[in-house]
Order: sequence, then structure tokens, then C-alpha cells
Amino acid sequence: MSTHAAAQAENHTAISGKQILQVGPVNPTVAAALADEFGAARLPDGPERTEFLQRHADGVRVAVCSGRFGVDSDLMRQLPNLEAIVNFGVGYDATDVAQANERGIPISNTPDVLTDCVADTALALYLDVLRQTTAADRFVRRGEWESTPSYPLATRASSKKVGILGLGRIGKAIAKRLEAFGCEIHYHNRRPVEGSGYTYQASPTELAEAVDVLVIAAAGGPETANLVDAAVLAKLGPEGYLVNIARGTVVDEEALVSALTEGRLAGAGLDVFASEPHVPAELMELENVVLLPHVGSGTRETRADMAALTLENLRSYLRDASLVTPVG
Repeated sequence: MSTHAAAQAENHTAISGKQILQVGPVNPTVAAALADEFGAARLPDGPERTEFLQRHADGVRVAVCSGRFGVDSDLMRQLPNLEAIVNFGVGYDATDVAQANERGIPISNTPDVLTDCVADTALALYLDVLRQTTAADRFVRRGEWESTPSYPLATRASSKKVGILGLGRIGKAIAKRLEAFGCEIHYHNRRPVEGSGYTYQASPTELAEAVDVLVIAAAGGPETANLVDAAVLAKLGPEGYLVNIARGTVVDEEALVSALTEGRLAGAGLDVFASEPHVPAELMELENVVLLPHVGSGTRETRADMAALTLENLRSYLRDASLVTPVG
């Protein structure tokens, strides 16, 4: 336990009821527990929000949120006695992490329990965009098979050179699955991963230049914003593919749309977008792009595990000011 965490535990006083604040929509199981078990408050939307904060902000000590609706800069400044943020999801870039660190506010997330499902989604997008599975499905449903001799040829998915941008838990799980397809794995991280056995590339640009498919598994947030820019996409080239199951902000979406619409990229499989739930209209028209509504971890089993871990973090903090899965 860190010195700061030890001091928190020593000075910990009981937290209950309205001192716990739900910020934004959360998983139904978590929402039900917050209301029924803890009697937590929920931050209202619209005009009621200002009045609520004026009356109750000083009393809030723990915030519970999702990866999509975090505790942003403005809200955090209005909660002077906030002690901890419990986050549903592995990503927490919607929360002002820098301010939380400055104020000594720990944040928890839900790692590991969603790794396999997100990696499965990446593999599904990889296979779909290269083999054109859903595009071929639409071809059949439109009745075109009866009038067209054959569907256009797709691209082999096995034995490709694949780059993983972000070789963390999820990146490693994706790489493991692609190894089973005989793929040659390259990756880029802030630093090489000891013992990975994969080929390290020193920059996203060099990674894109070395591979046929670029899979993005990097964390979101200011540090990775537009990490995959026009220069990276240019190196991936007109025969290259991009798969993103991380955060839409990691990619320069305007550059991606241009590359796809102008034929400078072969295709893309996207589960995430820069301004969700908005998806650029240009992408809707492209047969070589697979679009998913941010469902990387969207299975009943994984969401149940994520909810359980979120509540475990909350109960742990209420008990002794510790978090089971703190970030950082």
C-alpha cells in the first residue's frame, strides 16, 4: 500500500448514502446496487444538475461512473471532497486523470475480465473486413447473387503481417489469437515488452509501414489522441487494413475517412469512433468498412464480471479506503 493510500485508510471515516454519486448511465446491475444497497445519489441532467451540485457537491466523497461518462474536469472541480472514482470499464479517459492525480484521488477500472471478449471482437473485425463477410451477406440479402455470377474476391486473412499498437493485456490477447492464423506479429509500445517474442517497431509510422493490418489496442486519453494520423495511414497504404477496438480518439478520424473514401486504405473494422454515438456519414456508404456500436466487451458474461468488479471496488473503498484494481 502506498504512503498516500495508507494515510487514507488510517483517516478513513464511514461513507454512505448521498456521499456516493452515480455520474451518468452505468451498467443496470451497478445502478440497481447503487440505489438499493447503498442509497447513492444520481447526478441529474439538464437544469437540475446545477441546483443539485449547489446543494450536495460538498458532501460527495465517491463517484461511480462508466468509461464513456467519466468525471470530467468541470465536475471534478465542483466536488471539493471527492476521495475516489470507481469506473465501470477498462478505459477511463473520460475522467480528468491529471486533476485526479494532482488531488490524490485514486481511480479504479475493470481490467482482465473483459480482455478476452474485446480480443474476440478485434478478431471478428479482422476476419470480417479482410474476408468481407458482412459485405457478402448484404450482397446475398439484396438478391444480387441471382443476377451476378460471383461475389468479388476478398483478401486472405491467414499469414498476414499484423501490427498491434499497444501490447497490453488486450493487445497480447489479440496477438495470441492471430498467431493461430499463422500471422507474423509486430507491435509498438512506449517501450519494448520483455519476452514478447514479437517484432518491436520504434514508432506507429514504422509499425504501419511494416505490416498489412494495423490493430489499435492503445489506451485513450490526451497522450494518444490522433496517434494514428495521416502519416501513419499513408504508410499502411492502399492495400492495408485498420482495425480499432480501443478508442476512436486514437485515430485522426478525418484522415481515416479521407483515406478510405479516396482509396488510400483497403478497409477498416471499427468498434469505436471519435464522437460516439456519431459515426461519419461517409463511412456508412462504404462496403469495405465494418461498423460496430462499441460492443467490444458486450457479452452477458463479461458485463456481469465487470459489474461485479466495479461493486467489489466500491465495497472495498467503503470498507477501508482501498481499491481492488486501482489504475496507475
